[in-house]
Amino acid sequence: MKKIIAASILSADFTRLAEEIRAVEDAGADWLHVDVMDGHFVPNLTIGPPVIEKIKKVAKVPLDVHLMITNAEETFQDYVNAGADFLTIHVEACKNISKTLQKIRGLGVKASVTLNPDTPLKSILPTLSFVDMVLIMSVNPGFGGQSFISSSLDKAKKLAEIRKQKKLSFLIEMDGGIKTDNIAEVSKSGVDVFVVGSGIFKTPDYRKTIKSLKEKIRL
Repeated sequence: MKKIIAASILSADFTRLAEEIRAVEDAGADWLHVDVMDGHFVPNLTIGPPVIEKIKKVAKVPLDVHLMITNAEETFQDYVNAGADFLTIHVEACKNISKTLQKIRGLGVKASVTLNPDTPLKSILPTLSFVDMVLIMSVNPGFGGQSFISSSLDKAKKLAEIRKQKKLSFLIEMDGGIKTDNIAEVSKSGVDVFVVGSGIFKTPDYRKTIKSLKEKIRL
């Protein structure tokens, strides 16, 4: 599987977001990762469908939209309409997780499930036969710039083993604290998609940083 760098715009300069998107795409980012937070499921508030719709008009790469919200079952259609290519929902915040994921897929969008660092992997096992991606959180969701939780690597390894055993093809994504100094280890755990926020946007040269990230995941 191709390894993918998803630049998390939560760490971008929102006063010049269009410029930041163009810059990170030109520097080699494969996807844009968009964090939606509602101030309820997580203690922070970010953006919603109207902003995502504007981002979609600027972006040339796929939008990987991560819903950290309590009402994804009722509102996922809004994010599909706004232009999400991948749409991720939390197992902890969705009562009918399987049904909701299948509805997302039915709308022609890639469906993804995610779980927090303290949530056991068994909670998402029933969804694996019909998801396009599983996002493993390697920080507690809600804020950017947190330190990487190393136990997430074990979760990724177990998930990669399950994928192989069951002959499934979903992508494994990891989000939180990924930078040039640990991305090689994350890649070896079986991860395919690497969400990088401050590890790109807080560096002086996006092109140089993304080139380094890609070199390390090819090792």
